[in-house]
Amino acid sequence: MFFRQRAAENATLSYFFGCAGFGKAVAVDVVAGDEDWFIAEAERASVKIAHVIDTHVHADHYSGGLELTRRVGAPYYLHESNKGHVQFEFAPLTNGQRLEAGNVLVDVLHTPGHTPDSVCLLVRDLRRGDEPWFVITGDTLFVGAVGRPDLAGREQEMAAQLYDSLHLKLLTLPADLEIYPGHQAGSACGVGLSGKPASTIGFEKRFNPMLSMPREAFVEALTAEIPLQPADMARIMNANLRGAMPEPVPA
Repeated sequence: MFFRQRAAENATLSYFFGCAGFGKAVAVDVVAGDEDWFIAEAERASVKIAHVIDTHVHADHYSGGLELTRRVGAPYYLHESNKGHVQFEFAPLTNGQRLEAGNVLVDVLHTPGHTPDSVCLLVRDLRRGDEPWFVITGDTLFVGAVGRPDLAGREQEMAAQLYDSLHLKLLTLPADLEIYPGHQAGSACGVGLSGKPASTIGFEKRFNPMLSMPREAFVEALTAEIPLQPADMARIMNANLRGAMPEPVPA
């Protein structure tokens, strides 16, 4: 397996990984303007981009996922709950679904809480073994923090969903499993994010303060300290829901 983590604008972390032997790759959370980088990396690794995935409809940055699919001919994936919500065609993801890229397998975990459509991606490399190697956690679980619950406008409900997603799905995974989040320090998508761009499930269970709280305390703490919403959130969301490229900023 080859693996690339790309730090983009707004402290966003994007991912590009896959199987060199079978020449297939996966692009995750592509930021608009970075499409050329993914295409260049694919050429460098002599692979074809087989899957383009957004872990959710983003509110803090313009997505380049749909534009990348237009350029390389790969399907573009979002969680199935976006049917009728976004204004373009996409390949729907369901909980438990598996995508294949040669020896690299990607299992979809639906983890609502940050947004209703949030997913995490559990990745394994069959050449290494059948055990999962890492999980891309999007804006569900960060290093040292968790995702904000207010973007859907139902803070209490979404915070409770996030608690369940964390404890019933992510924290049941092996302690030594690597996690790769959607953001690092500097992002408005959570509070207290570390500048370290990776961790493990076990380290977060031990040191992430949000993960040791009971459910009611978690909901109370997460909804008590919500940062200002991302700048230009309405404009960004509108563009991402339409599948449009970034709109010009008014003079």
